[in-house]
Formats: sequence, C-alpha cells, structure tokens
Amino acid sequence: MGLSIGIHLLNLLTIPALTMVYYFRRSKLISTKRTTITVFIGIALLAFVQFGIIQYTVKLAAYFDLLFVNTLKMGFGSGVLVFLLLLIGFLVTGIIYSIRKNKPALNLAFLCITFIYLGYGSFAMIPIRAHAGTNLNNSHPDNAFKLQSYLNREQYIAPPLVYGPYFDAQAIDQKEGATIYRKGKTQYEVVGKQQKLIYDRNTILPRIYSQTDNNPQFYKQWLQLGNEQSPTFKDNLNFLFSWQVYQMYFRYFLWNFVGRYNDQDGQTSTVDVDGNWTSGWFDGSKHLPPFVIKSNTYTPLYALPLIIGLVGMVWHFKRNKQDASVIALLYFFMGLAIVLYVNQPSIQPRERDYSYVGSFYAFAIWIGLGTIGFAQLLQKKVNAKYAMMVATSVCLLAGPVLMAVQEWGAHNRSTKMTPHDMASNYLNSCAPNAILFTYGDNDTYSLWYAQEVENIRPDVRIVNLSLFGTDWYIRHMKKRMNRSAPLPITMNDDLYKDGVRDYLYYQDAKIPDSVELKDIFEFITSDAPDAKLEYNNGTSSNYLPTKNFKMAVNPAQVIKSGTLPAAQQSRITQNMKWKYPSDHVTKEHMALMDILVHNNWKRPIYFTNSAPDEAIIGLRPYLYNEGFAYRLLPLKQDTANQGDKTNTLVMYNNVMKKFKWGNMKNATYLDQQSTALFYPFITTTFMNMSQNLINEGHLALAKQALNKYDQVMPDIYPYIDVAARKFYIADTACHLQDFKLANKMLNSINNYVKEQLDYNYHQLQKDADTVNLRDVQLSMSLLNEMALLGDKYKQLVVNNRVKKQLADYQEKFSPLMRP
Repeated sequence: MGLSIGIHLLNLLTIPALTMVYYFRRSKLISTKRTTITVFIGIALLAFVQFGIIQYTVKLAAYFDLLFVNTLKMGFGSGVLVFLLLLIGFLVTGIIYSIRKNKPALNLAFLCITFIYLGYGSFAMIPIRAHAGTNLNNSHPDNAFKLQSYLNREQYIAPPLVYGPYFDAQAIDQKEGATIYRKGKTQYEVVGKQQKLIYDRNTILPRIYSQTDNNPQFYKQWLQLGNEQSPTFKDNLNFLFSWQVYQMYFRYFLWNFVGRYNDQDGQTSTVDVDGNWTSGWFDGSKHLPPFVIKSNTYTPLYALPLIIGLVGMVWHFKRNKQDASVIALLYFFMGLAIVLYVNQPSIQPRERDYSYVGSFYAFAIWIGLGTIGFAQLLQKKVNAKYAMMVATSVCLLAGPVLMAVQEWGAHNRSTKMTPHDMASNYLNSCAPNAILFTYGDNDTYSLWYAQEVENIRPDVRIVNLSLFGTDWYIRHMKKRMNRSAPLPITMNDDLYKDGVRDYLYYQDAKIPDSVELKDIFEFITSDAPDAKLEYNNGTSSNYLPTKNFKMAVNPAQVIKSGTLPAAQQSRITQNMKWKYPSDHVTKEHMALMDILVHNNWKRPIYFTNSAPDEAIIGLRPYLYNEGFAYRLLPLKQDTANQGDKTNTLVMYNNVMKKFKWGNMKNATYLDQQSTALFYPFITTTFMNMSQNLINEGHLALAKQALNKYDQVMPDIYPYIDVAARKFYIADTACHLQDFKLANKMLNSINNYVKEQLDYNYHQLQKDADTVNLRDVQLSMSLLNEMALLGDKYKQLVVNNRVKKQLADYQEKFSPLMRP
C-alpha cells in the first residue's frame, strides 16, 4: 500500500476492501452489524491515510519549519529535518514497545504506518528535484509549505462535498481561513489569509454549485431550467444521478462491457451517437451513417462481457458472500465513490473514463467467475466435464477474444506519431532563439518532451501562459534553459511574489490617447503612492489606468534583428496600437508586458493558436501565422483583410519542408485528439496558406500546397465543420484549375454530406427532437455551394448529382425549414 501511493493516490481506495479481507480472515464471528462496522472502519482508515498521513504529515512538517526558521532563526528545512527525526523515532519506539509488551495489534498498526511512510517517502523526489533546479519544475516545491500546496492541488478550487451553495447563490459574507505563507529570503513571510465565501442558498451534498465559466448555463441546459428559475434539491439530485453518475460513470462502464459508437466526446448528450454506448444488437435498424459503422472506433460488444460479468457476480454472491462483498467494495470505491468525491462541476476538458479503471478491473474479476457460473448452469443438462469445456470456450470467445477483435483497432497506437510530430511542428514553426508562448496541455507537454528528451529545437524558450501567472514560473523564465538565454524580464522578484500584484483592476483614468506600453508597465509596477488606488478597507493597490496601448517601433531595429526583410520596410508601422481586452491585470500579463518592452525585437516572439485574446493582452491584430505558431510582427494593419493573417512564404517553407505529419495518412488508428483537434487545425492551416499564396500571386506554390495536403492527410470527417473547410480547399483547387483534386474532394464531401442528411432524415421520421438541425443546415448549405461551384466550373463531375440531391433534401426537410 505504501509503495502504491508513490504510483497513484487512487490506490488508497483499496483500503476498505483490504479491511474487509482482514476482518473475514481474522474474525470468528461474522454478522451484518460487525460487517457494517468494519466497512466504516475501512472508510475511517482511508480518511486517516489520505488526510492524517498524506496531508497532515507535510502540514506538521511545514509548521515545524516555521517555528525553527522564524522563531529559532535557523535555516530553511531545519524544522522539517527535526520533525522527520521525531517521526522516525516515534515509529521505531512504537514498534519496539509493541514487541516487548507483546501487543500484536499495536505492532501491526505501527508496521502498517511505517510501510505507508516508506512508500510515501518516494514523494521526497519532488522537493529534491525542486532544489536541483531542473528545467521542468512545476510549482517549485522547495519548502514544506509549497510542497503541501502542491500535494493538496491547491491551484484547483476544491469542490464542496457535504454542504455548499447552489450555482445561483449570492455571496453575503466571507470569513478568514488559515494563514498563507511564502518563502522569503531569510524566513517565511505572511501572504495573507485564505478566504471562504458565505452564501445565502446552500444544500447538503451540493452537486450544482459552480458559478465559474459556463457551468451555470450548462446546469440550466441539462436540467431544463428557465433563465430565472432557481434550482431545488430535487434538481441537485437529478444532476447527481443523470450527469455525474450516469453520464460520467455508467456511460464509461457501458463503453467497456457493452460497446461504443465512437471515441468522440459525448459528455453533453445522452441520445447523440458521438461518445455514446451501444450493444450493436439494434444498430441495423438505426440507419447509422457509414462513417460511424465503418470506423474502427465503432466497437459493439453485444453486451456479452456485461452479461457474463453479471452472471459471475450473482454466482459469486451465492457461492461466497464474503469474497463477493470484497469485490463489490473494490468496485464501489474505485468507481462511484470517486464520482461522489471529485464532484465534477460540468463538462470536462476530456472524457474521464481513465479515472475509473479500477472499478472496471473489479468487474472484470466477475467476468472471469462468470465462466464457472455458466458451467454450473450447463451441468443441469450435461456432465461437469463437457459443461466446463463449453462454458470456458463460449466465455473466452464472448469475453476477451471478442473484446480484442472488436477493440484492438481503436487501441493500437503503434503506427500513430501525431503528438510527437505536432510538437516538432510547433517548435519548427519558430525562428532561431524564439520565445514561444503556449497555453493548453496539447501545445505544451508534448513540446517539453520533444525538447527535453529528443533535443528538438532546444534554442526555443517555451512559456506556458497558464503557468506564467505564478511567481516561481516567472523566476524560472529568468534563468537559462537548454540553449535558450534567459527571458528579458526586468522585474525584481519582490514585485511579483505571492500576495503582491496578484490581481490589479482597471480604473479608467480618462487618458485621451493610447499610452506607451513601457509607461503602462512602469506605472503598474511602481510603488509610488500616486500609482495606487486607496480602498475602503485601508489597503492600496496598483491599477490599470487605460486599455489603449501602443508600442513604438524602430523599423531599423526590426530589419537589423531579422524580424522582417528590408524589402518590407514600407509595411512596418511606427506605432503598434491595440486595445487591452480585460478588466484586470495579473502576473502573466505583467511579465508579458515586461518582455515586450525590453525585448526590442531581439528575439522572435510567437504564440500558439490556443491562447485566448485575454492571455495575449490583445495582440492578435499583429500575429501572423508561420505554420503552427503565430509570430508577432510590427506591420501596418490591413483593414480589408481581417481573416487569419499569414507570413505566407515563411509559412510555406515551414509547412512544406520542415513539418512532419504523424503518419496520419496511413495510421491504423487516430485518437480523438488527432482527429477532432489536430486534423481540423491542419486543414485550416493549409486552407488559409493556399488562399493567401493566391492573394500574393504565388499560384504554383498554392497548387503544391493543396497537393501536399492531399498526400499527407487522411480523408476523414470528425464533424460537419471539417467538410466546410474541405469545400474551401476544393474551391481553391478549382481556382487553380486542379480539377482532379477538386473532383476527388467534392466527391468525398458529397458522400459525407449525403450520409449526414440520410441519417437525420431517418431521425426526423422517428423523432424530430433527435435531428441535429445544425448538421442539416450546414449540409444543405454545402450542397448548395457545390451546385453553384458546378455551375461555375463545368469540369466538376458532381454538378448534376448535387442539384438533384439538393432538391430532394429540400423537400424532405421542408418541415424543419419553415419559418
């Protein structure tokens, strides 16, 4: 158990089941009452390990260190060392005492705790790495307080579990919590107090509690609440069982043991095909489109593993209730207990089926036992030998063999290189010695791997904007990393440490014109009294006086640094002007301003496309695509071109000569991130590049780009919008007189659109509420556009066909199209 903690904390959830094993083996009197008590003892032991050992050990060590550093004036870590010595002494003394006094229960308790601590000791790697100063050192937990925050995942807001607010509750008060400390130069410093809001409407077991992002809107949509309608406890329980339990657990369970339509995200609907479960028995009558049933992610298991598992469960409880209850506890705590504890607020960034794999393992035990259950049923008709042979053969075929045959194609990643090659493409989009600002997981972690493990483009400095709002990460960026020089951040560490300038508000100072970014940066980092606002509670803070930013540009320096060639000097603006998009300034914004002010175009600056406008402080008008990354360029704004701007020839060189494509064309399987994220992104990249090449007069290069796309990309449609993007590529091919490629793509689009419309027409006849109106409208629009394109270019073979289809579907869907 101790060592397993070092692998994953979810292993702790086996404690209640292990407690039952111990009870059934050692107790001479088994009863319902004693069994129930044992279950609660197991839960108490789980809580003791999770909170008492894992959390409070580090917390006590932190406060020991606080005493030794701040009061006794000793060095950082001295208190932790003394605490660890005392802890070891306590455990050793307890073990010796229990042996000498012949107390086996006490000895067992001390040995269990000792072994748990031995395993938990593997977490010492975290502060050791922090002190080693490795390139990747998230949170920099180099002291006990920081380690406690790291282990408690305090960067994420803990959900209320037993009692908390509804999503429409109003905050009426707040109370102070524990003191927050930070590591100073010679002692720990007080940052402030944790604040807890008090709300006017609360409930037990809160499930619809989140007021952030789009969560309230999702609650209303899922529960079908009116805009002015307040949720009730019944709605709270409805969300628990319909979304958290069914949609976010049992749907995953049914994926594994009944079957699955595809691997697309299906969190938002219980009836849509995408991301839903299916046995496959009745799919023939559903008129599913070929792009669903011909995909290797369509994996119906005909519910056979589920049936075998249920038979095994029933047999197990009849044969040995004690053993079966242990498996049942393991199943519950590794599945539904996680659902209750995590309390997911609403739509997750990705499907969370991997969180519950322990419960699936537990159910798989019953699938194995189901063989015996079937054999005993058969023994009523045939002898035991033949019954076991038949049951084993049938269950082997209906269980592991069927699952392997059906699901291997959707699990075989051996031919897929998408994460590796996309990471390489992001880095190779950048000029030498560049600064690349990323934002999400997919454009950060794989890039870290590429740099740190494979040494791909070590000259590029990766800066994750989601982490840039922390003091430790800003300090980290001021150091050299691989072949990348420190970032031009001039702020003193005291200007952005924990509790200082965490959140600065916008207060319009009525400044008539745009203000130089350098002056704004100096104003919000100034400690002068006239640069701060006084608040009613007696505190003061810096503020943002204007949203109208500008940055003076020296064209000579831009050309000298190689940012732009001399041939484009006439396009370089003297002043970059833009509007700051947010009502507040946080540390990542200050650090980005610092870099912009003091970089002076010496290092190329890039942003990935995942970063929102607020994170990049409104610089999007000056970002030009050079492949997978957008470069900051001081060019005069073209008001006539508000689309995706490209540094076209540089982009062409990167895409055509440097990029790799993850074997996407020939891979036996592409995961959901490859198909639903990267594939549309790549399609858009080629679409914009080819159109801008045409606009700039490079027709031959545009044609080569389109043929490159056809060579390296598979012909798939993750969703309807991809068909629209491919239509624009086909339109561009027509403009370039490449009718072979245009016909190929239009035929493919036409087949996909027809499949969509046929499926939705079947749904319309069965239940109009299940029709995807948006897909129908876009499909009809694409048919119309293809018909118009066919009128314009007579070489297109789809011309007459799509006109007939358009007329046919207009009649079929006329009930939906009426105003």
